[in-house]
Amino acid sequence: MFFQHHADIWREFPGLVPGVLTVRGVTADADLTDAVARFQAIARERLLSSEVSGFPEIQAWRRAFSQMGLKPTQYRSASEALLRRFSKEGNLPSILPLIDLCNAVSLAFAIPVAVIDLAGLDGDLEVCHATGDELSLTFGGEIEHPAPGEVIFADTANRVHARRWCNRQTGYSAVREGTSDVLIVSEAMHENGREDMERLVAALAESLRSSWGSVSEPVILTADQPRYEAA
Repeated sequence: MFFQHHADIWREFPGLVPGVLTVRGVTADADLTDAVARFQAIARERLLSSEVSGFPEIQAWRRAFSQMGLKPTQYRSASEALLRRFSKEGNLPSILPLIDLCNAVSLAFAIPVAVIDLAGLDGDLEVCHATGDELSLTFGGEIEHPAPGEVIFADTANRVHARRWCNRQTGYSAVREGTSDVLIVSEAMHENGREDMERLVAALAESLRSSWGSVSEPVILTADQPRYEAA
């Protein structure tokens, strides 16, 4: 399968910097406690000197949401939602080792990190504007349709895997205890996005390899080279 952003997305959001990698042979019994704590400590340090809304990474995604016609204080990027909860509660609940790690990395870098179960995809995956006919599965088991023009993650079978870009994942490809192979997509929008994305995917890959050996080399996508092929 391949992952890419539609050409329209690149034209409308020229500051986009996606980082992508795959992990195979994931298990639910890995111990990533130290890595999670390390990334969370970075986030706590950042929060001592700035409110979440003051982070340039968060501000950039707020501008993107406004450009999409969404109220950025009503619909938040996944990284902002995590940071706001983390700043209030001082921690995040543990879900699964892989999710805990990716959430901690998202906190540290203030950049959304999506984890997609490859078994839940039907064909290829693209970030694109919705027609409104696509199918979205809520975690409650209900089928929804995205609004026409909404930015979504959609597969070849017209199924939605994320709504409002990086606002909310759907139930089709959410990681569960039996998940084995995943696609990880992180997307930055801020001025130093390229540099920070390179640091993010390198740090994430290093932590992942400590538990699972089958981790692909991270790839930074561009408008000229927008496609990631998952072996």
